[in-house]
Amino acid sequence: MKAAYLTGLRQVEIRQAPVPRVAGPRDVLLRINTVGVCGSDMHYYRQGRIGPQVVEFPHVLGHECAGTILETGGEVRELRVGQRVAVDPLVACGHCDQCRAGRKHTCRDQKFLGNPGQLPGALVEYLVLPAECCFPVPDALDDDTVAVVEPLSIGLYAAQMAELAPGARVGIVGSGPIGLCTLLALRALGPVTIYVTDLLDERLAVARACGADWTGNPRSEDVVAAVQRLAPLGLDAVFECAGEQTALDQGAQLLEPGGELLVIGIPELDRVSFDINLLRRNELRVLNVRRQNECVAPAIELIASGRVDVRPLLTHHFRLEETPQAYDLVSARRDGVLKAMIRIAPER
Repeated sequence: MKAAYLTGLRQVEIRQAPVPRVAGPRDVLLRINTVGVCGSDMHYYRQGRIGPQVVEFPHVLGHECAGTILETGGEVRELRVGQRVAVDPLVACGHCDQCRAGRKHTCRDQKFLGNPGQLPGALVEYLVLPAECCFPVPDALDDDTVAVVEPLSIGLYAAQMAELAPGARVGIVGSGPIGLCTLLALRALGPVTIYVTDLLDERLAVARACGADWTGNPRSEDVVAAVQRLAPLGLDAVFECAGEQTALDQGAQLLEPGGELLVIGIPELDRVSFDINLLRRNELRVLNVRRQNECVAPAIELIASGRVDVRPLLTHHFRLEETPQAYDLVSARRDGVLKAMIRIAPER
């Protein structure tokens, strides 16, 4: 089968790889239809690492995917051949204290698609996963939409973590795909006022189309002062979705006393800092958001019911052979790119 390998920093090659086989009774063989390029992929593409997870080249990336079931293990009863599925890219052990406590996303022996030393990624024609990672989707949903279930489930988990009351004032710092997915989830869950910032005006335009009440670009205005004029008491919660020191600082400055900063973005640096006087005097809370934590099925329902429309995020489309161009585009943030989708299977 064909696979897209990361062979060095900023180097992607299409190579042949062995077709995986169903080995365990709960295994499922998928034909991968579509894969979305994620911001976390860019860390491996540009730096070859995220924290202690260091790529050993060659390595296959990709974890936002839609697939079709081709074969199932003998104990799989809930799935059938021919079904199209969204994928939860986390394979948890199911036995550790975290899994038993309902925290599979912090499983002590977890494996994740495309993570170095864990599992090869989804930029392949065929992939074997546990049945527990596969979620059937309605026929009406196209493959690109199904692949975006994964980042939407992260935004949904973050929105649920905040436990916002109706009428809450909320900020999103960074309106890339994760920021926009968080925006869509927040808008679907209840009546809140949402302020969004980003350094790219084209992304702010999409944020407005997705339901942002106010948008601002720090390159052209003092966004903290602007939001404070509109919400002088401060915001109840801010979702940091950029993974940048300046974004963390901005998020903390926007909060009301007792407010909550939810960190979703992945910084390129191993250490970040906070103005401890600001955090201490206002008793601000900082929460880290780790993946999707059982939110894949609810995310599918949000899309299937029409409460969330992810199509504005789907800006660019490529074939598997064009993966190098897709990665280069997303890395450079050119041409208004938000979510680049890589088509692997033949069109339906």
